[in-house]
Amino acid sequence: MPIRVAFLGPEGTYGQQAAQALAELEGLANFELVPCIGLRSVVEHVATKRSEMAVVPVENSVEGGVTASLDALWSHPQLCILRAVVLPIRHALLSSGGLKDISEVLSHPQALAQCSGWLADHLPDALQLPTSSTAEAARMVIDSRFRAAIASRPTGQGRGLKELAFPINDVAGNRTRFLLLRQGTPLQRGDVASFAFSLHANAPGSLLEALTCVARLGFNMSRIESRPSKRELGEYVFFVDVELRDGGVGASEQLIEALQPFCEHLVHFGSYLSSDLELD
Repeated sequence: MPIRVAFLGPEGTYGQQAAQALAELEGLANFELVPCIGLRSVVEHVATKRSEMAVVPVENSVEGGVTASLDALWSHPQLCILRAVVLPIRHALLSSGGLKDISEVLSHPQALAQCSGWLADHLPDALQLPTSSTAEAARMVIDSRFRAAIASRPTGQGRGLKELAFPINDVAGNRTRFLLLRQGTPLQRGDVASFAFSLHANAPGSLLEALTCVARLGFNMSRIESRPSKRELGEYVFFVDVELRDGGVGASEQLIEALQPFCEHLVHFGSYLSSDLELD
């Protein structure tokens, strides 16, 4: 039986490209990519064992953290990270009509935000409509002369859409980090460790004390992000990535031991390898 790997569908999304790359990097000889509608559904697939693995975007270099993925991870602490890949994001404007005819632009909210400057300069009067994914936006503009989608070049080629402009993302170095998830014991390998934690109390200096213990151990914190706990206003959950040395041997245990006294809840998603992927 092939290993099922869930991703944000339909076919043609950046998530599918990342899922294909991660499955190959992980050495999966026999796998099936399973498209899902919405990031929460992607995570639910692996959390409920409908799929053995799942791939989600967690961070974009322009727009920051992908909140739906972060919230889903906190909701499912039984999940761990197997591997990460950083994918270059190069958006195209796709349509069946011409640029002068476009009055509506569809895409995932993150893609719309990543192209906001270009849209303001070239299509200032066009209505921007969010969709569940870039590939879904491409599907919705097929045969429409007044609608355009922001998606990848391969997505347009696979659906017979015209490429009206490329690239249209405002930042040339736009990149997104994707995670490969599964259920099970967190791994102890690689160059990155990911944690999430909530503090005992929302008190002055509480977060500083927790982060100071990371610094005292000599680890570099490469990312920190906060999300509302959803229990009360002003209470947050913190997501932290730490760069490891020597393949991370013993480092995660040190970090957990140091952080635990300051945390109400502490989740270790594992230590894993992260790779940069270059596309043609």
